[in-house]
Amino acid sequence: MFTGIITDLGRVKAVEPGNGDTRFTFETSFDMSTVEIGASIACNGGCMTVIDKGDGWFRISASDESLTKTTMRTWKVGDPVNLERPLCIGAELGGHVVSGHVDGIGHVVSITPDGESMRFVFEAPEELKRFIAPKGSVTIDGVSLTVNEVDDRQFGVNIIPHTQTATNLGSRRPGDPVNLEIDMLARYVARLLECQ
Repeated sequence: MFTGIITDLGRVKAVEPGNGDTRFTFETSFDMSTVEIGASIACNGGCMTVIDKGDGWFRISASDESLTKTTMRTWKVGDPVNLERPLCIGAELGGHVVSGHVDGIGHVVSITPDGESMRFVFEAPEELKRFIAPKGSVTIDGVSLTVNEVDDRQFGVNIIPHTQTATNLGSRRPGDPVNLEIDMLARYVARLLECQ
């Protein structure tokens, strides 16, 4: 489990396509001596397993499922990646409960200044739009955000200056793909309603 509060803005150091799976190596400021092989790290919102590590870097292996359901297929060397280590029991829950299971790929529609913040409008896939509600939570590239308004498949959020510099959202442009994870509560409420 994660919180959607990004604790490191890493970079893709290497991409190694394989037989179905692709290995990604990331530069990080995490103290990797405190991260075990087999531990989880959320990479742009996707919960991935550390398979190798060293001082200032770690490696994951992404399956075809991950490459298909996330933006990973488009990642290249030098790309910034939002990183978060798992939530520890008793730690502050600053965002919302995030599973690290990406539900789909959305796109940036527009970015406009709004005071010191930037107003982002995103478009969700058709099958996810019913899970996104005004003042609800959504995870975009691993970042916990509050939805301002919803218009069919499009929804708006404000990105404050801190989030613009501490995450890769500050480098996003209209048309860019993003990983979306819907709020877990919305998912279960929808499932309960389906079963009635």
